[in-house]
Amino acid sequence: MMDRVADQVGRFVGTDVERAETVQCHHNYTERERHFGREVWLSRKGAISARAGQPGLIPGSMGTASYVVAGKGNAPSMTSSPHGAGRNHSRAAARRLFDRADLDARMAGIAWGRSDAFLDEHPDAYKSIDVVMADAADLVEVRHTLRQVVNVKGD
Repeated sequence: MMDRVADQVGRFVGTDVERAETVQCHHNYTERERHFGREVWLSRKGAISARAGQPGLIPGSMGTASYVVAGKGNAPSMTSSPHGAGRNHSRAAARRLFDRADLDARMAGIAWGRSDAFLDEHPDAYKSIDVVMADAADLVEVRHTLRQVVNVKGD
């Protein structure tokens, strides 16, 4: 996906995009690791690896900031950090709570598909990314704050 984005941005600006850094970050997985002197199977559900210096991504909702981070290697967290904002409301609850007019207002200034298919991704269906990042201050260092400009979701 990033290759396609870089290609399209390059076509739009009329020059190749130079990639200064590529962050490969996944979440919701199990891996064999060593913690507290023992080999363990560690499951990161809703979490990413945050080993010292390891780059990572922590997304907010489709209408809020996301972050490029570097792990701090916090041992008590098993060198993990949150993967993102996490949901305040289930998808079904979000569809009951929010309507298109409200979603249109919350997404002002952001290009998106303008479809009811996005109601379950309403920004208020998620926890505050600012609170999540404050809580993760011992786990990661923020390198870049990304502002949402476009959101793409299959329909």
